[in-house]
Amino acid sequence: MAPDPTIAQVTMTLAAFAATGATPRPSGETLEQQTKRIITGIDAQLSDPSLATQDAWELVWLALSEANANMAYLARSTNGSNEFAVVARGTDADLTDILEDLDVGTVVPFPESGSPKPVAVSKGAMDAFKRVVNARSIASPSPNVTLAQALSRALDSAPSSPQPTVYLTGHSLGGCIATMLAPYLQAQTWPKQPKFAVMTYAAPTAGVQSFVDYFNSLPWVIDERQNNAYDLVPHAWADLDTTAGWYPSPGPQATEEVKLLIAAISQRTKGNVYVQPGTLCLMNTGYTSLAKNLVNKTTQDFLGQIAYQHANSTYLDLVGAPDVPSPPVVTDVTPTFGAAGATVTINGHSFSPDSKVDFGHFACNEREVVIDPSGNRITAKAPNGTGVVHVRVTNTLGTSPAVAMGQFAYGGPAPVVVSAVSPTSGKVGTPVTIHGSGFANGATVHFKDKVAAAKFVSTGQLTATAPEQIDVQQTVDITVTVGKATSPTSPADEFTYTGR
Repeated sequence: MAPDPTIAQVTMTLAAFAATGATPRPSGETLEQQTKRIITGIDAQLSDPSLATQDAWELVWLALSEANANMAYLARSTNGSNEFAVVARGTDADLTDILEDLDVGTVVPFPESGSPKPVAVSKGAMDAFKRVVNARSIASPSPNVTLAQALSRALDSAPSSPQPTVYLTGHSLGGCIATMLAPYLQAQTWPKQPKFAVMTYAAPTAGVQSFVDYFNSLPWVIDERQNNAYDLVPHAWADLDTTAGWYPSPGPQATEEVKLLIAAISQRTKGNVYVQPGTLCLMNTGYTSLAKNLVNKTTQDFLGQIAYQHANSTYLDLVGAPDVPSPPVVTDVTPTFGAAGATVTINGHSFSPDSKVDFGHFACNEREVVIDPSGNRITAKAPNGTGVVHVRVTNTLGTSPAVAMGQFAYGGPAPVVVSAVSPTSGKVGTPVTIHGSGFANGATVHFKDKVAAAKFVSTGQLTATAPEQIDVQQTVDITVTVGKATSPTSPADEFTYTGR
C-alpha cells in the first residue's frame, strides 16, 4: 500500500471494521455486552497504524439494533482533514440469508430521502434503514443518541475549514443501507454544512428507478459502488439471473441445483424492477482473484466461491489495502469426545489473552482456560453439556466460525468428519487417503453413492480405492460412516474422476 492510502482503501477498511463482533457469543451476551465488545474491537483496529486507516480515525458513536439485526458507527479523522465516516453493517447472516434477507417483493415510500417527488425502495431495505436511524447507542463514546444527533454534535465541534466531508460507506447489506442513509443525511440541516460522498462495496439494490433518479440528482463529491465483477450479491436484485452462467474457467460452473436456487431467489422481487444507484466501478474483471480450491462443478464449491468473492478480505485485497486482523479461528480440537470436565486442547490461530471459550451454548469456566502465548492453542475444561457441540472462541474482534473438526461429543462416539482427501482427482481404481476424525475399524466409505473398498489406518486416517461410477468425469463427495454417524459433506472431501 502507498504511504498515502486511497479513499477506496480507507473506506473499505472502515467498512470491514463493521463486521467486528457481529456474531454474538454462543453462550449468550446482552446487547450492551456485545455493543461494548464491538466498540473495543473497532477502537483497537482504528488505532492500528499498519492498516489503511493509519491510526488517523477515532470512533465517535456506535449503535447495535435490537436482536443484532443491524449496526452502524460514526468515525472522524484526527489528521486535520475534517472528514467523517458513517459506516453501516448489514445483518449477521450467511450468504443465502443475505440474498433472502430483504423483503423485495414489496416496495414502500421513502419520504426520509428528502425527495420532493415520491421515491420507492424495498420494504426490507426500509426496515433496515429505520433500525439504523432509530438506534441509540447504549455505551460510550456517545451514549443515548441517534446517528443524526451524533453527527450533528460532531459537526458542531468540527473546524469550519476545510469544509467537512462525510463519507457514507458499507460492505454488502451495509452498502445497501449506506445508499439510503446518504440522501437522508444530506436532507438534514447541519451546524456546519458538510459535503457528502458515497462509497459502497458489494451492495445489493435498495430501490427502484425513482430512488435511483433522485439519488443520482444529488451533489455527491463521490458516488461510487465498488464491486467485484464476480461477486453475486451486488447483482441482487437488478440482474441476479446473469450469475447462473458463472464462473469462467477454471470454474466452478453452476450446477442445476444452483441454477434453481438463483432462479427461486430472483422471483422474490415479484416483478419489481430494481436499479443500482451511483457510478459502477468494477474490479477483478479478469477473474484473476479466486479461491483456487473451489473450482469443481458442485453446489458446495459454487457457494463457497460466492462467499470468497463476497468476503471483506477479498475486497480489501482488490483495493490494495491490508487485511484487517482476524477474529479467532478454531481448526480442530482434541479429544473430540469425552465427559464434562475433560481437558480439551483447541488448536487454531488469532487467540488473544482475552479469549473466551464456549462448548455449544455453555461457557467454559475462565479459571480453567489456559491460552498459549503463541495464540495458536488453548486448553480448557469441557463445561456441562450434552450431545455434539461446536467449540468456539470469542474475543473483542469476533467469534470463531463453527467448523466440523471443532466439534466435541459428550459421552461419545467421536464426530465423524472428513477433513481432506489425497489425491483429489484420479481414475477409477485410484488409491485415496482420507484424513479426518472419528474413524473406526469397519468404517464404510462412499464415493457419492458407491461403496469403496476401504482400510482402517487410524482414527484420523483411512485408505480407499475409487470405485466404478456411471459417470467417470464428475466430482463426488467422499463420506465415511461409522455406526449410525456419517460425515457431513464439504469441499474438503471432493474427488474428481478423470476417467477409467
